[in-house]
Order: sequence, then structure tokens, then C-alpha cells
Amino acid sequence: MLRPGLDAGEGLWLSGTNNIHMFFMRFAIDAVFAGRPAADGRRTVVAIRPDLRPWRSIVWWVRGGHGVLELPTGTAAASGTQVGDSLVFEAT
Repeated sequence: MLRPGLDAGEGLWLSGTNNIHMFFMRFAIDAVFAGRPAADGRRTVVAIRPDLRPWRSIVWWVRGGHGVLELPTGTAAASGTQVGDSLVFEAT
């Protein structure tokens, strides 16, 4: 919140959540919700909410969600991300 935006290739991981709001946000995002991590660390995408608008959008509850990856708007479509895909987070 209160950031001017996310650059291409950037994202924000919010662990342990199945809902978000866009209050105090200055820019639109794609929200990719994922489930709990499997034994190998992979998380399954359970929902995608594209182009959430600042100050107007709320995602109340995503069934099976246990974290959300916030990305610049259009990223989910450009990458071909779909429900059922796996996410793997690696330290850089």
C-alpha cells in the first residue's frame, strides 16, 4: 500500500491470506491466490483475480487460498497463468 506501483518482474507475496482489499492502493494489480504448500514447496493456483482496481476492488474470500501473489496488472494473462498451475518460490 502507498507505493507508486510494481515494475515488470516485481511482485508481492502475502502468505496465509485468502482475501485482499485495494484500499490505499495507487495502482491496479493481478492477484494470484495459491493454496498451502505441498511437501516439495509447490503451491497450486486456486484463483486468479485480474485487474483489481485501486480503491474499488475487494476479494472477500477465496476457497482454498492460503496466500496471494500480487503482480502488475496484465501479468497473469501475459504469463498464461491458470488455476491448477504450480507456483514455486526460490530465494534469490
